Amino acid sequence: MGNFKIEKATTTRINNVDWDNLGFGVFFSDHIFVSDYENGKWDEGKIIPYGPMPIEPTMCTLHYGQSIFEGLKAFRDVKGGINIFRPDKNAARLNHSGSRVCIPPFDEKTFVEAIKELVRIDINWVPKKRGQSLYIRPVAFGTGNFLGVHASSTYRLIIMTSPVASYYPEGLNPVKILVSSEYVRAVRGGLGSAKTAANYAASLLAGTLAKKNGFSQVLWLDGVTRHFIDEVGAMNIMFVINDELITPSLEQGTILAGVTRDSVLTLAREWGMKVSERQITIDELIEAYETGKLQEVFGTGTAAVISPVGLIQYNDKSMIINNMEIGPIAQKMYDTITGIQYGELEDVHGWNVHIDI
Repeated sequence: MGNFKIEKATTTRINNVDWDNLGFGVFFSDHIFVSDYENGKWDEGKIIPYGPMPIEPTMCTLHYGQSIFEGLKAFRDVKGGINIFRPDKNAARLNHSGSRVCIPPFDEKTFVEAIKELVRIDINWVPKKRGQSLYIRPVAFGTGNFLGVHASSTYRLIIMTSPVASYYPEGLNPVKILVSSEYVRAVRGGLGSAKTAANYAASLLAGTLAKKNGFSQVLWLDGVTRHFIDEVGAMNIMFVINDELITPSLEQGTILAGVTRDSVLTLAREWGMKVSERQITIDELIEAYETGKLQEVFGTGTAAVISPVGLIQYNDKSMIINNMEIGPIAQKMYDTITGIQYGELEDVHGWNVHIDI
């Protein structure tokens, strides 16, 4: 149990939730965790009612984007209690992101304990239906009030929760993605491997244009040659080519080290698949498609877990994957990971942090 100060909400908003139409990130639970950094250290943290927070117009993050965030989920275990999926990985990644924008590291054990306590308090907000979950959103940002390009000396970490359904309206049905040949999201040496607000702001224009043309997401190419595949806006990308699972490597520092990505690669290797983390070009992908070797494409991420890709559009080239149907590898990955998350399958890796009710 965390030793956090707790101020309970006097009223609840849970009766306003439409549990049959949750969407994603629409409803927010009654409480949040808050910790402030001042005079060189983070305070012990507290849990308080969800609500507005006052800011000054000069708060530095509004001007200079010194902000990072995370995303993870909690699930109702079919045998009772709640499973939080791999929060230690998110704790470590939060600090990696913070190191790229000068936000001081937050104690990783305290981070996990804060999430556990927050979920305990808002236990009724964890959805009961299969396919739904409690999304957990930590965000840390500079709180200093000044104008001038330099790091803040004060920070705030907030952890909030939200009951959610599928991230994509398509659910587990294959999505259509557009390869961006005009815009780039990240470059080597930049913020691509960090979950920063700036990283996502850079993707908004291309993503908006893609959606106007009927695509769910953008598949990004590298920012220098526009030749190598990086990732999709909200997920890492996986290709099954000639029975080999291929995904862009993390070495270039331009893509996020996804928790679901790591889970998928771990399972694939255990299943005896040939797995490659390497650079892959858009030309190689087209060649694999044209020669019939491209069997499946799917995205991996906390929000969607597994998102099969049914169509990739690159300039005037349309590649329809597996007849716009989910492939066997994507289906098995989804069934296995969600089975572990909901306690239906044995958690041999110790990925779940379990909370008894």
